[in-house]
Amino acid sequence: MARQLRIQYPDAYYHVTCRGNERREIFRDKKDRGLFFKLLARSLDIFEVQLMTYACMPNHFHLLVCTPKGNLSEFMRHFNISYTGAFNRKHSRSGHLYQGRYKAFLIDADNYLLEVSRYIHLNPLRMKSKEPQEKKWLDLLQNDQTSLPGYINQRNRKEFVNYTIVLNYFGGDTRKSRTEYTKFVEEGFRKEASSPLEKGKGTGIIGKENFVEEIKQLFSKDKESVREQPALRELGKAISPEALIVQYAKLVGIKREELATKGRQSTERAMLMELLYRFCRITQPEIGKLTGGIDYSAVSQARKRLQLKIRKEPEWANKFNQIQNKLGQMSRVKI
Repeated sequence: MARQLRIQYPDAYYHVTCRGNERREIFRDKKDRGLFFKLLARSLDIFEVQLMTYACMPNHFHLLVCTPKGNLSEFMRHFNISYTGAFNRKHSRSGHLYQGRYKAFLIDADNYLLEVSRYIHLNPLRMKSKEPQEKKWLDLLQNDQTSLPGYINQRNRKEFVNYTIVLNYFGGDTRKSRTEYTKFVEEGFRKEASSPLEKGKGTGIIGKENFVEEIKQLFSKDKESVREQPALRELGKAISPEALIVQYAKLVGIKREELATKGRQSTERAMLMELLYRFCRITQPEIGKLTGGIDYSAVSQARKRLQLKIRKEPEWANKFNQIQNKLGQMSRVKI
């Protein structure tokens, strides 16, 4: 089997997991979980990592994170050392707590972020238990061993979890969105949804075929440094969304506010969506908010229509390429 790529870049999304050494417990009681949360919050703050979902099982944990600084390894090293030391001191033990290094899957956020978040939230229900399924489901909705209670009720939230990123896929952090997300998770429970992690076996990437191929092309399997790989350097030069919108508006000669108006300048707005996706490395829900408050599915459809138009109409292909090249030049001088 091919060795999985170790991939880091700004604004990447990951599913991360660690297991106890020899499958032993890493949480012996609720106080251990509280200690885990305290140290996790500290590491998230230090390394500016965003946590969307978590699950704490007796002998392992799952995290869904985004790394704006492209620093997953540094974050996980700091956090795992911190918790191992604290756990060992608390329980008067020494030695390794975890079974080797953490495992991480890179995620194609636009297509699999929701599925991975659901998989993590449902993880406790995969444990063998004689309890009725309904009781297990009700316990899941209330127990802070996962971040799900905070998605259901704002009063159950933890300050170190970013709930907005996932809820944006349902229209934002509203009561309606929270209800829809809960139904989405419950649907996975009722239908015993398959694990999205299966898609990452062999590559370490959970994504559609085009996403996997793009990542493979950018990240070679050898040990060249980032300095020797121009494509990787460019990943660290993402343009801020607002700066790109301002520059794009100037290039196409359309007022900023008109670009964010529904039904107006549809092709120009679709080009803006595509450029935000390529240059700013933000998700489609975030793009929707910046371009008129539309949902991620509308952004996806607009981008698909644009790609079809570019293939069929050379004048639009030329216009898009010219604008993309100019923005690319601007990014190199950090607009």
